[in-house]
Amino acid sequence: MTRRILLCVTGLSPQVVTETLYALAHRQWIPTEIHVITTAEGKRRAELALLSGDPGWFHRLRKDLDLPPIAFDARHIHCIEGADGRALDDIRTPDDNERAADVITEQVRRLTEDPETELHVSIAGGRKTMGFYLGYALSLFGRPQDRLSHVLVSEPFESSWEFFYPTPYSRVIGIRNQSLADTRDAEVTLAEIPFVRMRDGLDEGLLRNGARFSELVAAAQQAVLDPTLAIDLECQSIEAGAQRVRLPPRLLAFYSLFARRRLEEKQPLTAPDKNVPDPAWAERFLNEYRRIRGGELDDIERTERALANGMDGDYFSECKSKLHRILRQKLGGAAKRYLIDDGGERPRRYSLSLPRDAVCYRKLADRPGPADGGDNTDIEENGGDDEAPT
Repeated sequence: MTRRILLCVTGLSPQVVTETLYALAHRQWIPTEIHVITTAEGKRRAELALLSGDPGWFHRLRKDLDLPPIAFDARHIHCIEGADGRALDDIRTPDDNERAADVITEQVRRLTEDPETELHVSIAGGRKTMGFYLGYALSLFGRPQDRLSHVLVSEPFESSWEFFYPTPYSRVIGIRNQSLADTRDAEVTLAEIPFVRMRDGLDEGLLRNGARFSELVAAAQQAVLDPTLAIDLECQSIEAGAQRVRLPPRLLAFYSLFARRRLEEKQPLTAPDKNVPDPAWAERFLNEYRRIRGGELDDIERTERALANGMDGDYFSECKSKLHRILRQKLGGAAKRYLIDDGGERPRRYSLSLPRDAVCYRKLADRPGPADGGDNTDIEENGGDDEAPT
């Protein structure tokens, strides 16, 4: 990877940065840059202890281990800020914890955007909640090349403010109970932590744009819940799990056709031939379309005229492709379970593969629109196909 990034959270003990770097260097993994997330006091301590001219423990470590240049200065230390934009001195209140979660999540999202990066995350420092949020954020955004770890320091050095890493020479420091110890005798161990990678289950929009930690957790939860599909023809919407999606009438009719067949436990269908209109397919589709459009006689008549000779394969493929594109946009990785399944082998036979008891028709509860703070889930039926024709 062109960029190898070490990301740490720290509190009042910036030593975790040098301890982790020392352990990684002995595994022959040298970061090209280091980023730290901390509080205002944590930033002050990190700058004084690690980046100053004296003691400057980061610079000393690089020299002692003969490490190549590593990008790490005050610009790489990111403070958790309150709602007023000022750096937090500590993380104590529920609001502070929410801010910490969002800042940590956004840093991990940003650092995993570039596929040419390799991220190593250490949860050894900071408050326990910071470590939890950092590990969870990596679980949400982590890729196959990313790693999570905790660094362990041998007794009696782990509680000493004077210890930063095992030096290759003798250096005597004070430890607990007014005792002394030589840092040359210390041992630092890196414990790698396996984690579940949920990135593929997130909506592409959440991967590209900043989202709150709570929103990402809800999206990840949605991806692992048992699927449920509710269809409301009157409001022209579906509810897939907890996600509301408004569909154009044509696509909703196409989707409803398969949902109704699932409820009636009918067999999967072959698609109409590409060049031969199929009257039976047109009638199936128009039955659903009439239910949706109700008294919109002009619209129904136009659609009936368009399908007067039947539905051909191009019409089928266009409906399926546009429907799938919208579901993927709105549901992310969870969309797979809600797509029209082709059976996986030829001849293709299409059906909705959800369990029968997961599908229902019902009135969906009203939700606030964009003007009063709600989500705008309307997607127009336009744009190119995202699949090859059937």
